[in-house]
This record gives sequence, C-alpha cells and structure tokens, in this order.
Amino acid sequence: MNLKGKTVLITGGVRRVGRVLALAVANRGGNLILHYNRSIQTAQKTQAEAQSLGVDVHLLQADFSDLAQVSQLIPKAADRGPLYALVNSAAIFKSLDLANTTLADWEQHMAINLTAPFLLCQGFAKHIQTGHEGRIVNILDWRALSQDPNHLPYTISKSGLAALTRSLAVSLAPHVTVNGLALGAVLPPNNGGDTSHILDRVPMQRWAYLDEIGEALLFLLEGPTYITGEILHIDGGRHLG
Repeated sequence: MNLKGKTVLITGGVRRVGRVLALAVANRGGNLILHYNRSIQTAQKTQAEAQSLGVDVHLLQADFSDLAQVSQLIPKAADRGPLYALVNSAAIFKSLDLANTTLADWEQHMAINLTAPFLLCQGFAKHIQTGHEGRIVNILDWRALSQDPNHLPYTISKSGLAALTRSLAVSLAPHVTVNGLALGAVLPPNNGGDTSHILDRVPMQRWAYLDEIGEALLFLLEGPTYITGEILHIDGGRHLG
C-alpha cells in the first residue's frame, strides 16, 4: 500500500515534529490537510514545502483550547474530500511538577493533549464510511508509559492518550486501525533550555534522526492492517530505564 491519492489530516502539522510527519507523508504522495493554531507564516511555509513534492495541501486553523473549534475540524477537513488517516500531533508541553501545577494548567493540558484527540477520533470514525479503511496515529511520548513528575499534567495527559489509543483500537476495529508513536529525544526544546543532560538515560546515546520519525509514521499508515492498538517507541530505549 502507498499513500498516493490518499488524504491525511495532521494536527499541529506545520512545525517541529508535525512538520516532519507532514513532509514524510508528502514524500510518499499523500495529500495533506494541516492544522495549525497561531502562525500562518509558518503554516504557509510548510504548505509550500509539501506542495513542492507534488501533492495537494490545505491549511485549517483551530485553537484546541476551544473544544468547539476542535469539533469543527473533521467536518471542515471532510469538505475537501474523503479522509484516509488522522494523525494527532498537536500538544502542549510545560515543565510543571505537582506543587506548581494550577487547575488552569491541568485543564489546558487535558483539553489540548487528550480531549481534543478524543473528539477528533470520534469525528474521524463517523466520517469513515462502512467498508472503507481508515487509520489513526496518536503521537505520544516515552513518558506516557513511564513517570515524569517534573512534567506532571503533560505526562498524565499523554498517559490518557495511550489508554485511549488502546481502547479505540478495539472500538473501531475492523475498519479503522489505531496506533501510537511514543517519541523521545527528537528535537531540542524550543525555549533554548539546557539539553546537555537529555541523552544521559538514552541507551542509544543520540538524538533521533528526523527521517526515523517519518519512517515510523509511514509504517503505521502503509503497513499491515493487522497491527492495531500498538504503541511503538521511537526513543532510543529511553522508556526502559
């Protein structure tokens, strides 16, 4: 199977990991609908990069802290034609431990990192017609199946998304596969923070190559439909220790 002529919706698909995923799909001939939140300039730049590979690319703006906007995303994307896959990549990541997490912080992480993907998966499942095949890939984190008290609301929200991935794999079978990619050290933080310690507990002792992230996504989008409910770690072994 290949992605030529198929349409993939990627949330947060115009920057950082989302951009990597979008360009991987475009390189395989997949058409794209890319969600973004704030930066239209960044969105248009990624759109142009993907279009240069010969595919159709549309942009959709939505603020995922507003769940009413989230609920409109699938219908707006479906107006462009039938969707083949949904990739839930949009997320927020803040360094907050128990003492420093406010209720607003907690609710923001849950809304964007967990409730939004739930609503999008629900809408996507309704969009897939009986007898047609669809795929969902949720972008997770090694923390989702481990512990990180220094990023408490983020870790809990991603753990919830991991549980949702497994539950939906059962609920949406046999026509829709649902899998996850749990990422590790892929890109340095965009806040310019110290990264010297990040590889200390990564057995492979290096950052991920960006094409490895894209290849993993393509495997789940193009590979066997007998794989569902799987969470594939692309973290150099970080979740093991």
